[in-house]
Amino acid sequence: MKINRMTVVTLGVADLQRATNFYREVLTVSPNTSHGGVTFFEMQGVWLSLYPLVELAKDIAPNVPAEPVPFGGFTLAHNARSKDEVTAILSRVEAHGGRIAKAAADTFWGGFGGYFADPDGHYWEVVYGDMFEFDAQGGLLPSREVK
Repeated sequence: MKINRMTVVTLGVADLQRATNFYREVLTVSPNTSHGGVTFFEMQGVWLSLYPLVELAKDIAPNVPAEPVPFGGFTLAHNARSKDEVTAILSRVEAHGGRIAKAAADTFWGGFGGYFADPDGHYWEVVYGDMFEFDAQGGLLPSREVK
């Protein structure tokens, strides 16, 4: 059995309503709140789940601390279709309460991107690179083989 796909990413949040409002505005996707106490954003290929941090810690195990970590060693990412889209997304993030951690700029690998933190401190990269190709629904296609 392979586990070679991701279906849901869950973010522990301090204030579920605040986080739901932020992601509704930034993702421009209507949230699914029909399951009480959790918010789902049904996105292309993966769902984003928001769950109260204290409850998430309890769900994992009784001894897991329910404390936010300043930087947990990972980021979420959105691959944009253009430099202008990167800039527009980061502007929308900032307008709705996100913090720009790194302004959009050219990258060392030839792309263009920046980073933001959501109201709970979860970091996202918003990036464009002409090496990324998308399917009709906006999902990333497998990388081209370099010869």
